[in-house]
Amino acid sequence: MTTAALELKDVRKSFGRSEIIRGASLTVQKGERCAVIGPNGAGKSTLFNLVSGRFDITSGAICLNGNSISGLRPFEINRLGLSRSFQISNLFDKLSVYENLRCAVLWSLGYQYSFWQRLNGLRDAHERAEEVLEQIGMQRQRKVLAGVLTYAEQRALEIGITIAGGADVILLDEPTAGMSRSESDAAVELIRKVTVGKSLVMVEHDMSVVFGLADKIAVLVYGEVIACDTPANIRSNAAVQAAYLGHGGSEEAA
Repeated sequence: MTTAALELKDVRKSFGRSEIIRGASLTVQKGERCAVIGPNGAGKSTLFNLVSGRFDITSGAICLNGNSISGLRPFEINRLGLSRSFQISNLFDKLSVYENLRCAVLWSLGYQYSFWQRLNGLRDAHERAEEVLEQIGMQRQRKVLAGVLTYAEQRALEIGITIAGGADVILLDEPTAGMSRSESDAAVELIRKVTVGKSLVMVEHDMSVVFGLADKIAVLVYGEVIACDTPANIRSNAAVQAAYLGHGGSEEAA
């Protein structure tokens, strides 16, 4: 039996007396692209924060490649092969595109904090940063400061940073939010390209992105996964239409 890339088992999260995640279970296989959708307040961001270790779970279990990561800190989970992006870009604004990527690859190559090693002499870090730079198609902007990039370029750079460390499970939080249709289409192609052979979990509100990119869609409503299936089956799922689209929601609305 193949070990799942990511598995959530009856995960619950309470803040005081408020239970936000109410027994969510989800399995993402290796190489699978899974989109998590749901109305505002469904708990999608909380779920991402639980998986990436920003929040501790109240009960249940989360496994990465068959190993429990419940209770681990974010950097420990990252070193086990999971990386995530955020809704708001987190870049070093005063560093160039290339320098941001080089920072992102250092730990995965075994370089820890050091005050006497010159970054320019780290050939493997340079080669890996150049490789990611090419993957995200930003060679022409390599010397541009991250803070002056366009919004779409900043999001592309953040995706590059997310994959730079070589993680095999990637979490993207609303990667196309705020983009025009053409920018969104370009982002989808970039995500499809850089996640080949990896497992992807993304939160996304743009249904054209969701249905165009995901192999599987999980629908989160009031902290519970009410359906998890192929895009075609999710389109026709009556429970999804009632809970997410509203009663009478049409296939076209999906």
